[in-house]
Amino acid sequence: MNRDFTWASYRAILKSFQGLGYQVRSYEDADPAAKHLILRHDLDMSLQAAEPIAEIEHELGLRAHYFVLIRTEMYNPFSVAARAALDRIRQNGHEIGLHLDASLYENDTAMLEAAAAWECRALEDATGAPVRFISFHRPAESLLGYDGRLAGRRHAYEPRFFSDMGYCSDSRGAWHHGSPLEHEAVQAKRALQLLTHAIWWGRAAADPTDRLVHFLDARAALLDVELARACAIHRPKERKATSHES
Repeated sequence: MNRDFTWASYRAILKSFQGLGYQVRSYEDADPAAKHLILRHDLDMSLQAAEPIAEIEHELGLRAHYFVLIRTEMYNPFSVAARAALDRIRQNGHEIGLHLDASLYENDTAMLEAAAAWECRALEDATGAPVRFISFHRPAESLLGYDGRLAGRRHAYEPRFFSDMGYCSDSRGAWHHGSPLEHEAVQAKRALQLLTHAIWWGRAAADPTDRLVHFLDARAALLDVELARACAIHRPKERKATSHES
């Protein structure tokens, strides 16, 4: 199987699952014992990086979950560009959920409950759509397999999705739970929750650290232009084109 983390290889992975008879399902109707696939995307660094992934899934007739941070220094979900990106992801038929940074709330269930309610309302204001599902960002060990709801919403680490079915993630730009099509749950024809992070995928193959360098370069260029728009005395720098592709 191609493991180069390109958009083409992502498409190939999805088509392979389709060829194996897997059906993409939502958290609300995925059966751990069936050949069901949950497509989950945690948007840790960039909303725009998710758009090509969303388009690929749409072209294949698939519907995925995209989880968005509210409290992050990486992006502002209320900015004009961010809201446009979220609109395009939704227009491709996908669902927006909350990526709750659990590390901000001291592993306190009451604090997490209040934070989840507030952050879901904020994200609903940003998207104009209900937020029905939550995934955790930087969760404490105790939240992995937490069998409860937050603010009345299901979360991606419930036992049904995290242990009763297979779980596969591309965290830090590698398959740390084994590549998806070789996962033991897939070999046993059981359900799989497939978590990917759009920042690791691009048009061409690249090392994960190179992806991050390109992301930082692009963010610096954007902030340079925005600073000039906000303050007339600033002049944007002339920047050489980067060889890295996101």
